[in-house]
Amino acid sequence: MAPDQPADLSQNAIDRVVADALAAFAAAGTSVELKAARLAHAGERSPLALANRSIGTIPGPERKDAGQRLGAARAAVNAALTAREDELGAAELARRLVEERVDVTLPVEVGPQGAPHPITALMDLMGDVFIAMGWEIAEGPEAEAEWLNFDALNTRPDHPARSTTDTLFVEPLASHVLLRTQTSPVQARTMLDREPPIYIVCPGKVYRADEFDATHVPVFHQLEGLCVDRGITLAHLKGTLDHLARSMFGDDIETRMRPHFFPFTEPSAEVDLKCFVCHGASVGNPDAPCRTCRSQGWIEWGGCGVVNPRVLIACGIDPEVYSGFAFGMGIERTLMFRNNAADMRDMVEGDVRFSRSLKGMAR
Repeated sequence: MAPDQPADLSQNAIDRVVADALAAFAAAGTSVELKAARLAHAGERSPLALANRSIGTIPGPERKDAGQRLGAARAAVNAALTAREDELGAAELARRLVEERVDVTLPVEVGPQGAPHPITALMDLMGDVFIAMGWEIAEGPEAEAEWLNFDALNTRPDHPARSTTDTLFVEPLASHVLLRTQTSPVQARTMLDREPPIYIVCPGKVYRADEFDATHVPVFHQLEGLCVDRGITLAHLKGTLDHLARSMFGDDIETRMRPHFFPFTEPSAEVDLKCFVCHGASVGNPDAPCRTCRSQGWIEWGGCGVVNPRVLIACGIDPEVYSGFAFGMGIERTLMFRNNAADMRDMVEGDVRFSRSLKGMAR
């Protein structure tokens, strides 16, 4: 129908236009085809749109009836168009869901799998043991004042550990700043800042002028603990270390304490673990030697003792009122005991295969 021709607005003509539109919508099998049918039968140049424009040419008495017929026709066409759009949309969505379906049950490795470093995981695990007992985690700087690292801990100026052959000092030497040789300065800082009772563990990195070999590295990790309260005795220390040992190595582990000397504790002791490989059976038995404990039956784990009263006084705590205990052990040594890691160098070389091999074992 040309725009300048009068439209046939009879009922039969309008029914034919509506029928053609509904047939075109039904025949459209895709959204693209339906769009073309919509433009042809419901667009601005469609027969119904052109007929609507010619209503003004109809005489008054007949115009109302023609308008009603045309309005009903356009409503029917629009309703059919909307229904067909919903139908095709749902069908196409269902088809895309099938065609683009991803089988999430298939094992897919998106990228190289990493793992927490065993040292970090083990420090977290050891810290959790003490947090569960109500202790706190304390931290301090790795570049530490010489006074806090040595003097506050009753280490005299002529002690061999204070020489440059054992300790890494930060230039200039007159600054009296060093890379901490232990995490004990964190204990001193805590006692200077807080009033007892104090229950803290101090995990962290420490530095020594050591060789780099299978059993020594110049940078390693320690976990030290400090308890200062009223009535603390060596028995409390033994119970705490036994609990930590069982948490790390199992309920059947045995510990012992050998007399030793540390400037910051008195009395002092070394903590040994009953060999978890031979369980002492290799002692005096040349037919069944044990490389783990060297047939001695025990393995050195760390050091401990009752806090020296001089340390308490240096940190402003009255030793007549309070007492305490302290202990410390190497994280690397603990990891070697737990997981049979033979070479410390594997722990610092950054090879992710080493971390993967111990993934989950330090938890």
